[in-house]
Amino acid sequence: MNFPVRFIVLLLVVFMFYSCETHTPVREKWFSNTMEFQKTLNREFSDPKHSPLPPEAVPDFKGLEFFVPDKKYVVKAQFVRNPDPRPIEFSTSTDRKPKYIKYGSFRFVLEGKDCELSAYQDLEEPEDPAYKDMLFIPFTDRTTGVESYGGGRYLDIKIPEKDSVTLNFNLCYNPYCAYDHRWSCVIPPEENDLPVAVYAGVKAYKDKERH
Repeated sequence: MNFPVRFIVLLLVVFMFYSCETHTPVREKWFSNTMEFQKTLNREFSDPKHSPLPPEAVPDFKGLEFFVPDKKYVVKAQFVRNPDPRPIEFSTSTDRKPKYIKYGSFRFVLEGKDCELSAYQDLEEPEDPAYKDMLFIPFTDRTTGVESYGGGRYLDIKIPEKDSVTLNFNLCYNPYCAYDHRWSCVIPPEENDLPVAVYAGVKAYKDKERH
């Protein structure tokens, strides 16, 4: 699990949630949340104690590449709970088979197309109790393997209390395998392959050692 990255996203998601509850429009917060996410992510990657990069690559790290923040990828989605959540095993980049439940799905329209993403809850006890309230969305889209990482990207969101929620794809991030193949990362399921290009979030990682 990409714990440090997901912790960053958790803080931002909680911040957005309480902004909604106090009637502060999300549209006024999405950009500042996105920029703070980018800055915090780069700080983590620059820190030898927390960076997912190979140790020898940290001193030369100059920052991740992000798509330009775009409000188009902040979408309203309908949340549909799964009435019969059963344990499933995810394939990963290693032999590890983590267990999740399919908690529900998010339905939305992007680029004029109907889209749907399944959201999952980890069955392992999280190190941080706050993660009990989080859903994990691994996905691929038409940028996968081109502008974005070939193994897909991840998005985390707090379990919705209502049937309408905002998804900010500007906060999507790469699995750690994008930076070092020694990590074990969940492979997005076929059902989470979006029929559109999501030009938002973290781009594919490029460095002189790997390319």
